Amino acid sequence: MVLRMNFMKLPSLARVSGLVLVATTLTACKTTPRPGTLETRRGDEIVVAGQFVHTGTPVVLWLDPGGYDAYRVERRFSPLDQAGWSASHEEVKGLDSPNRYNLRRSGLTNEEIERVRGGGWDLATLQRVVDQFVIHFDVCGTSRQCFNILQDHRDLSVHFMLDLDGTIYQTLDLKERAWHATSSNSRSVGIEIANMGAYGPDEKNPFEEWYAKQPDGKTRITIPDRFGDGGERTKSFVGHPARPGPVAGTIQGRNLLQYDFTPEQYRALTRLTAALCKTLPKIKCDYPKDGEGKLIPGKLPDERLKNYAGVLGHFHVQTDKVDPGPAFQWENVIGGARRLLNGGMSEMADETSKGHMRER
Repeated sequence: MVLRMNFMKLPSLARVSGLVLVATTLTACKTTPRPGTLETRRGDEIVVAGQFVHTGTPVVLWLDPGGYDAYRVERRFSPLDQAGWSASHEEVKGLDSPNRYNLRRSGLTNEEIERVRGGGWDLATLQRVVDQFVIHFDVCGTSRQCFNILQDHRDLSVHFMLDLDGTIYQTLDLKERAWHATSSNSRSVGIEIANMGAYGPDEKNPFEEWYAKQPDGKTRITIPDRFGDGGERTKSFVGHPARPGPVAGTIQGRNLLQYDFTPEQYRALTRLTAALCKTLPKIKCDYPKDGEGKLIPGKLPDERLKNYAGVLGHFHVQTDKVDPGPAFQWENVIGGARRLLNGGMSEMADETSKGHMRER
């Protein structure tokens, strides 16, 4: 009571300042976490210039248990005492650099390069320099095997890998320049989707080993025994291509056959695409089309590629590539991503996403 009376005797400005101080202190007490408190994530975040961005689909970061870390120098799947750079360089002649990524420099001033090379990337700077999302198939079949090839056997990297069960793995912050698409590396984000690739009708292919027709007419993906369980995070997962038989199409003027990606992969990729187009708005939510609005099934002319901003395939960047292949459903992914950007998830899609998050 005495304190209250003394407070009321203060000049009005002092009373207001005191009330603000008390209110601020009480608010801080409620919102400031205690030192040592663990902060949990939902499990759908990607990392963009050090910031967490939600996607609405399961994501495993290089920071997480079971993640794939492209920042590491050593080989991931060799014995630990033989995994260091000296031994790796000696044993694997294809490894010429201990790092499989480097600094994005294109579009930056010398002053900006000096700032970001020490880790000083901010989202606004990254938004200015990244304008492409390049889609690949991995010809490895599973994301675990894909990382094995990239990290342990080749001087390559990619920001994301998308496994058969729809799990997305992020191996690097998007601020890094991954080595996946030659001339587009400095300006792009890349993803490798688990799929055994596309082949000419007379070419030897792995289809018989990887795909089996079931009595009900569906096709089941059969991971060969030498790959163990394949590393799928969804236990007892059995993958099925979105369409049962090989899909025929023409890429780079070549007639090709390819088994489709899984529905789980399409669902996850659609959400990731929407998240990237929202967070990095120079990536337009569209793919290369001709004058009739149809997919351009080959490399873009150099000048057009230079000026292109959006989602594209590896075959749009290089003449010697055909991924993501003739089976890839561009309108499924891009149309779905646009719907998410324009109106959010439908109630059914939202529940599907939540179910996948619970299974993680």
